[in-house]
Amino acid sequence: MSLVNAMGRWLPLWVMLGALLAGGCASDSGPKPAELKPFKEQAQAKVAWRYSVGDSGPYVFSPVIWDGDVFVAATGGTLARVDARNGKARWRINTKVKLSGGVEARDGLVIVGSTKGAVLAFGLDGKPLWQVQISSESLGPASIADGTVVVRSGDGRVHGLDAATGARRWEYIATVPPLLIRTPAGVAIDRGAVYAGLPGGKMVALSLVSGGLLWEAAVSQPKGDSELERVTDVVSVPIAEDNRACAISFQGRIACFDTQRGSLAWARNASGTGGLGADEKAFYYVDEASSVHAIDRDSGASLWKLDTLAYRGLGAPGAAGRYVAVGDFDGYLHFLDRDDGTIAARLSTDGGPITAAPLGVGPGNLLVQTREGSLYAVTVR
Repeated sequence: MSLVNAMGRWLPLWVMLGALLAGGCASDSGPKPAELKPFKEQAQAKVAWRYSVGDSGPYVFSPVIWDGDVFVAATGGTLARVDARNGKARWRINTKVKLSGGVEARDGLVIVGSTKGAVLAFGLDGKPLWQVQISSESLGPASIADGTVVVRSGDGRVHGLDAATGARRWEYIATVPPLLIRTPAGVAIDRGAVYAGLPGGKMVALSLVSGGLLWEAAVSQPKGDSELERVTDVVSVPIAEDNRACAISFQGRIACFDTQRGSLAWARNASGTGGLGADEKAFYYVDEASSVHAIDRDSGASLWKLDTLAYRGLGAPGAAGRYVAVGDFDGYLHFLDRDDGTIAARLSTDGGPITAAPLGVGPGNLLVQTREGSLYAVTVR
């Protein structure tokens, strides 16, 4: 996640956090990352297989499972379909463009986005189908439903494209503040509605068919005197389930709304720096100090907080069975007991930062992609 201003220049998130923690002046003398300490091992994490796809550069790429295989991409242009059982590539292509977002695979399509604002569609066999231009680069995965590909671009717009041809069906344009966070968050689609978190702390529900606004709600409100202090963009893909749509913002709140009316169900102060993890019991998020929080899905009440990984640049959390997995800037993958947040297991990867949320693929199994370019299938027992 990074910060961009109205002139198109952007700062890495660590610069923005450093300025906030130092009282407004960027500094190299910020809080030091916590050292990893011994813990009582409650489980064992092992690598089932590893596949090298290429580095992510300044972008965040997430693998996706479809039709029993893993689809994965890298900024250099690589797109691959990997057998989920053994990590062997079924095919691997060079898209011949620099990629910035992906991957989505569904309904016979594989979708990635380029740094120049192109959305590219391929078949499940890796053959190119179509390519269209949108208003700016797409930083997160697209979503596909009912013949429509929905893409959120880095300028805060939401685009609805025809899945068969790529032709534009609709475009939602929101008013954006002077500073906005370049987040890899995409959109959620549920029951004919598209849910998108936007700059300025807003969340909208749009018609999947027309892109028309169904409702708009405030996850959070900008506060503070400076533009930096007032940054409160929604940084997670909304979670739309059980008649509620929930999201978290930076320097703001986590909030849940009724999907029919957009009325507030509950909210609590929170500051997320990445995605919102979830299981049937709780939401999980990481704040700017790299503390991991668990809160009750029904009420927003705090369940636990882990702060022993402070300032280790934790990425977005992902739920995997009994555990919540979160990666750090040194390539360590930490498994937390979902009941109390204690560290249950730890696994070292290739040393590259892990910023994308680990993808749970069944009880105790997950996929994780590092910024150095390795895709890992991991089991924890």
